[in-house]
Amino acid sequence: MEWFDELRTLPGVLYAMALGGAIGFERELKDRPAGFRTHMLVAGTAALLLGLSRMVLEDGRYGGAGLQIDPLRLVEAVVAGVSFIGAGTIFASRSGESVQGITTAASLLMVAAIGITVGFRYHLLALAITVLALGVLTVLRWVERRARSGGPARGD
Repeated sequence: MEWFDELRTLPGVLYAMALGGAIGFERELKDRPAGFRTHMLVAGTAALLLGLSRMVLEDGRYGGAGLQIDPLRLVEAVVAGVSFIGAGTIFASRSGESVQGITTAASLLMVAAIGITVGFRYHLLALAITVLALGVLTVLRWVERRARSGGPARGD
């Protein structure tokens, strides 16, 4: 395999990192435990692992060795790794009355899924999921706050 063939995975990793970074930037603005860089790295890692598996399968050096890679097992491995990172973002208060960081943990899982989607080369779907995730994190937060405050005053 030539070095140029190895670089074919790089644009997908960069794209996944950009999409993950968009979600991480939102988390960063809200001063959450995992922000811009973490989300970029999780999405990029997921895309890299799937891209790497595709490269290994296409590499002639491994073709005759009977090498098989189940893409769903790679997905499981990514999810397990991200779950460990996500657990680190969840904090319980000392009084045990509140738990914080669950949304950030969920956003890490989402960017891993976005990276996986990019790794499988479903670029438009990855972009659409990123937009939906950003909608959940921003628009629905605004709706929740309006609902808690009782909504608009009468006559508005």
